[in-house]
Amino acid sequence: MSEHLSLLPDEVLTTTRAVRKRLDFTRPVERAVLEECLTVAQQAPTGSNLQNWHFVVVTDPATRQALADVYRKGLAIYATSPIAATNLPFDDPARTAQQARVMASIQYLGEHMHEAPVLVVPCILPPDGRCEHQPAVLQAVWWSSIAQAG
Repeated sequence: MSEHLSLLPDEVLTTTRAVRKRLDFTRPVERAVLEECLTVAQQAPTGSNLQNWHFVVVTDPATRQALADVYRKGLAIYATSPIAATNLPFDDPARTAQQARVMASIQYLGEHMHEAPVLVVPCILPPDGRCEHQPAVLQAVWWSSIAQAG
């Protein structure tokens, strides 16, 4: 889809929940646009005000394919989990239909992620270099920091 929408940032944030199926995988991303996005992302707050995130910009097709493969492996695990969009029990048929659309959107991204001209991977580096063995409260600080920047 190459349709261009002219929305202000606040309109995007208040009217759009996900854009996976709207992505134009054939449209190149200018370096200046990437740099502007990274500048904005660096304004996100971080735990303890450390600004210890960094971003990996991936343009190499083989690396994009490898990242898409990792996404699909995670998606396969998620799809069978009790919290997957289509596995949550709802008595509301409209909500059930919405969840099916969410899952279809997630799967669409999995099928096409490697086609994106660039992938930007937000990363966080705790002071000791690892966070998986830290107490849950510290892990929450690190993961919430990168979620805001991503």
